[in-house]
Amino acid sequence: MSEEKTIKLTAREQWQVFKRLFAYVAPHKKEVAIAMTMLLLSIAGGIAGPLIIQRFIDDFITPMQFPKQETITIFALYVGITLMLVVFSYFQMIRFQHIALKIIQQMRIDVFTKVQGLGMRYFDATPAGSIVSRVTNDTESIKEMFVSVIVTFISSILTLIGVYIALFFLDVKLAFIALLLLPFFLGIMTIYRKYSADFYADLRERLSQLNAKIAESISGMGMIQTFRQEARMADEFKEINDNHFKAGLRNIKFDSMLLGPAIDLLYALAIVVTLGYFGFTSMETAIDVGVIYAFTTLLGRLFQPVQQVMQRLSIFQQALVSASRVFRLMDDETVEPSQTGTATKPITDGVIEFKDVSFSYDGERDVLKNISFTAQAGETVALVGHTGSGKSSIINLLMRFYEFERGSITIDGQSIKSYPASQLREKVGLVLQDPFLFYGTIASNIRLHHPEMDDKTVREAAQFVQAHHFIEQLPNGYEEHVTERGSTFSSGQRQLIAFARTMATDPKILILDEATANIDTETEVAIQASLEKMRKGRTTIAIAHRLSTIQDAELILVLHQGEIVERGTHQQLLSERGLYYKMYQLQNGLVD
Repeated sequence: MSEEKTIKLTAREQWQVFKRLFAYVAPHKKEVAIAMTMLLLSIAGGIAGPLIIQRFIDDFITPMQFPKQETITIFALYVGITLMLVVFSYFQMIRFQHIALKIIQQMRIDVFTKVQGLGMRYFDATPAGSIVSRVTNDTESIKEMFVSVIVTFISSILTLIGVYIALFFLDVKLAFIALLLLPFFLGIMTIYRKYSADFYADLRERLSQLNAKIAESISGMGMIQTFRQEARMADEFKEINDNHFKAGLRNIKFDSMLLGPAIDLLYALAIVVTLGYFGFTSMETAIDVGVIYAFTTLLGRLFQPVQQVMQRLSIFQQALVSASRVFRLMDDETVEPSQTGTATKPITDGVIEFKDVSFSYDGERDVLKNISFTAQAGETVALVGHTGSGKSSIINLLMRFYEFERGSITIDGQSIKSYPASQLREKVGLVLQDPFLFYGTIASNIRLHHPEMDDKTVREAAQFVQAHHFIEQLPNGYEEHVTERGSTFSSGQRQLIAFARTMATDPKILILDEATANIDTETEVAIQASLEKMRKGRTTIAIAHRLSTIQDAELILVLHQGEIVERGTHQQLLSERGLYYKMYQLQNGLVD
């Protein structure tokens, strides 16, 4: 499993990521405006409360005068503002939560859609668990930012402004002294932002590695248990998990040092200075008790948003790192090969021509070298050769899984790149050695959600490939439940369903990638007639390891180290007594 490089974001990169995240808010402007209005009202209520109590202390309690009407009025005002604060705080939080969920919902759709369009090169280089981590864990981290961080930041800024206005209203000189706290707040935030970004980037990558290892273990559980690799996998997982623990512990220590104690120390100093100021001032002039109460209370309200911001800076940093990982995936240019759609006519005959095609997966070592051959309409061309000879690479290029730059591939005289992707997928049918079945039913796996395909077509396709008989014997027939990857069916049954899926669209070109390799002898005999019917009237490219299955092919290409070293019919190649002849001798247990 390859490890991903830890992302380190500069201040400018963090700002770019933040702006890009905020672009997702644009479609929700109206809802944001309503939520902001509620937030402003709740903040106003929070600041007004201490001022009302200050008025009550100085005008009522200190002189011990409680006029009935004024007392009732100020009491009702305080209760009303408190209730307003509770109601608006509740509804603004619900609004912001709804906006955040809608944003993440859209972002996950965007990421998942991007993943569907990525080229095979990306999946060759990136562990599946890492991709899953981006779509789930990273977007969840971003959601937390929209839910708590943004709201807290906005609320804190507005609260700070409101509190300072109230402080100036109470005592101008002390309010100016309180302003000196701002540089300290900004300094702590700057230091935290600078160092925490790298810490959280490392933590997210460790989590991604955990997901990748879990996904690898689950998908390969059969092999792990067969070869008794449980202990080794457990040790490898423990090592990754320990690294994740250490990264998390480092973050906790950093947060504990900077988020709590630093702000608490500033708050304690501010209270000491405030009380000292009022103490010295009281020696010269009387100080209203209500003013002292209101000032110290508002000072606490001043530190409360700063404390909240500092606590959520960790979430903010995690979200920025997660967002950069998501956007890096969304910006990845390893997309599937594009089709120009400039073909002047559709695929009708299915004549395939490779002309001087060379190809490399890594850009350094060619796995195909000057491949040239023609498959005439209705002919079967078989590809044989040892593992790594380039057979599957020819199929990958013909299916447009990978882009090629050297040479040309044409169908019916037109470049394979010129056909619309929809027509190419409809007219070229592929059956793999290890068929993939989707979660659902047998019928849905054959239909693959083609809206124009009715039940009759599904049944006819199954009957054509000899799959109808075993399907009808299942308790629910064509509606039989299919688990992940079709694990409850035998390999032969999965292959028959894959055959039916391919034939349901009536392709003009048929590609068989060792399609009978995982089928037992009895089942293979039963479907050989079906394969022959499938090939009639269709151009077929077949990869074969068992030479007995392609003896009737019009053209057999023998590949070795990416080159076609022999070509001809079965009898012609045997008469040449070359590589094909040796392979045939070995498979049939014959001694030359």
